[in-house]
Amino acid sequence: MADTAYVPRLRTQYEETIKGALREQFAYTNVMQTPKLEKIVLNMGVGEAVNDTKKVRAAAADLEKIAGQKPVITHARKSIATFKVRENMPIGVKVTLRSVRMYEFLDRLVNIALPRVRDFRGLNPNSFDGRGNYAMGIKEHIIFPEIIYDQIEQVWGMDIIVCTTAQTDDEARALLKAFNFPFRQ
Repeated sequence: MADTAYVPRLRTQYEETIKGALREQFAYTNVMQTPKLEKIVLNMGVGEAVNDTKKVRAAAADLEKIAGQKPVITHARKSIATFKVRENMPIGVKVTLRSVRMYEFLDRLVNIALPRVRDFRGLNPNSFDGRGNYAMGIKEHIIFPEIIYDQIEQVWGMDIIVCTTAQTDDEARALLKAFNFPFRQ
């Protein structure tokens, strides 16, 4: 039985070149110490949902197009009178990508979406959390090719968190640089 499973381009690149380069650079004694991508979490906070709950569904539809996977609607945990938010009110959407979808999204993010950002000067190299995870914010979700500009109701920002198995920020930075992340100098 022939297994013709699809393997993303970046996964092949990781297995063939990046893994070996990281082992050399950090002198790992065990193959399992080599950092790898674990998951990518996409999050859209929809503050306008306070007045109109249909906006959350519109944001979910857009995020589904971007991720290729159905997102989860997030709800408020507590009521906050200042922001007119009640408990269990839908206020955002999120999706977690793993495996094939994660590598495909990363490929589109680095090679197509980020170059479309206006006045892009590179990603902040200091946005690591100390445990090898990287977080970035995007002001407009329309930079992704799946979103047709004429058909959207509103432009939303989104958070993208790249979780790795790296133990330090330097290891994670080396891993993401190998995936061609455009960090500022």
